[in-house]
Amino acid sequence: MLALAGCVQPALAPRINAAAARVLDRNGISLVEAPGAGCCGALRFHLNDQAAGRDDARALIDAWWPMVERGEVEAIVMTASGCGSFVKEFAHHLQEDPAYREKAERISALMKDLSEVVPVESARRKGSSVRVAFQSPCSLQHAQQIRGKVEALLGAAGYELTPVADAHLCCGSAGTYSILQPALSGELRARKLAALGAGGPELIATANIGCLTHLQAAARIPVKHWIELLE
Repeated sequence: MLALAGCVQPALAPRINAAAARVLDRNGISLVEAPGAGCCGALRFHLNDQAAGRDDARALIDAWWPMVERGEVEAIVMTASGCGSFVKEFAHHLQEDPAYREKAERISALMKDLSEVVPVESARRKGSSVRVAFQSPCSLQHAQQIRGKVEALLGAAGYELTPVADAHLCCGSAGTYSILQPALSGELRARKLAALGAGGPELIATANIGCLTHLQAAARIPVKHWIELLE
C-alpha cells in the first residue's frame, strides 16, 4: 500500500509512519512511498488558495499514478486523518479537470484511513490496562465519517478508554486555524483538554498530526498517535 510522508509529520513525528509500517508488516502489508510525493494540497485550501491546492493534488497524483497504473499497490493508506480526508475528496475537487478527473476518482477510491486497514483481530492481547482518552479529529469523524474504529482497536489491545464529553467538538487545531486564530484556538483547546482529562487518563491518543501537536503543547500528559499505542 502507498503511504504519504506528508509535510509536517516527517519533521515533528516521524515515529508515526514508522510505527504504522511495523504494525502493518505484522499483518502482511508492506507500506511504500512514491518518489517525489509532496503536499496533498489541504494546507493551501485552508488558506483559501484553492487553485494552488488543486495544483498540489495534481502533483501528488502524478507521483502516485505510475505505481497505481501498474497495479503495484492495492490501496493508499493515510496516517494523518487531515490529509486523508482531503485525498478522499480529490474526485470532487478535480471533477472539472478532464485531464485528471478519472485519475482523481481512482485515487479517492483507493484512499483508506489507517484505522480502516488494521484488522481488529490483530490488536487483541491480554494484559494490564492503561487508561486512554481518544480525541477523534474532525477530519476523521466528520469529514471521513469514521467513528468507533480506532476505539475498537485500542480496546482490543487492552487499553481502557475513558469517557470524553462533547467528543464531536473541535480541539482548535483545524489546519492553520491555530496559527491564524490563536486566542479562539486556545479556548477550544482548553475545553477539549478538560473534557479529555475528566476521566483521569494516563495518555491521550489522536489520529492527526495537527491535533497531536496542538494538544501536546498544553497537555499535562503525553499525547500520541493511536498507532503508537497499538504497536
